[in-house]
Amino acid sequence: MEMKKRISMELRNRAPEEVTELVLDNCLCVNGEIEGLNDTFKELEFLSMANVELSSLAQLPSLNKLRKLELSDNIIFGGMEVLAEKCPNLPYLNLGGNKIKDLSTVEDLQNLKNLKSLDLFNCEITNLEDYRGSVFELLQQITYLDGFDQEDNEAPDSEEEDDEDGDEDDGDEEEDEAGPPEGYEEEEEEEEEEEDEAGSELREGEEEVGLSYLMKEEIQDEDDDDDYVEEGEEEEEEEEKCLRG
Repeated sequence: MEMKKRISMELRNRAPEEVTELVLDNCLCVNGEIEGLNDTFKELEFLSMANVELSSLAQLPSLNKLRKLELSDNIIFGGMEVLAEKCPNLPYLNLGGNKIKDLSTVEDLQNLKNLKSLDLFNCEITNLEDYRGSVFELLQQITYLDGFDQEDNEAPDSEEEDDEDGDEDDGDEEEDEAGPPEGYEEEEEEEEEEEDEAGSELREGEEEVGLSYLMKEEIQDEDDDDDYVEEGEEEEEEEEKCLRG
């Protein structure tokens, strides 16, 4: 499939200025040139044109927001100076598997001031003596060459960094969810005070009921005692009458 048709398909009914990522891998360039990509893709941050038989970057549009440019497995051998003009803020560039043979080609990237990571693996230039030292000396703005810095420390994977940021955000959200909402502690204290007041009122009521019950019991006992005394006196009177008779 030609690159121009592929770009139309990748738009998916979107306007070019709405597109931030564009993957055109394995499509066909006509005469080694970029076709169908123009300055209207001004919001583009990621562009991949791997294995498209690209030999020239002359038709690359201005992409000021481009952060990552994948151009691996093409037949590019020069013309790198255009990148500083078209993609001045580019931090990552992959030129692996191209026809880059000497340091003069790489030297054209010196004006790409924001470049931090450059990949040239599987290019003939990697066979030069002290290849890594020479490239780091030429391009002092870069931190990583072929995925490693000058001390052979591996470059962090951008996706892993995004995942870690996402995990931290999730952790913050979980902590926010786990913590009590504002005013919750005050409401809880008020509820506890109300419960204590209700409990003391209930206890006072129970004490009053208990006292009433005891008083009733005492009154009943006194009544029973009075009845018992009256019955005893009547019996004594009857006995006296009998004796008199």
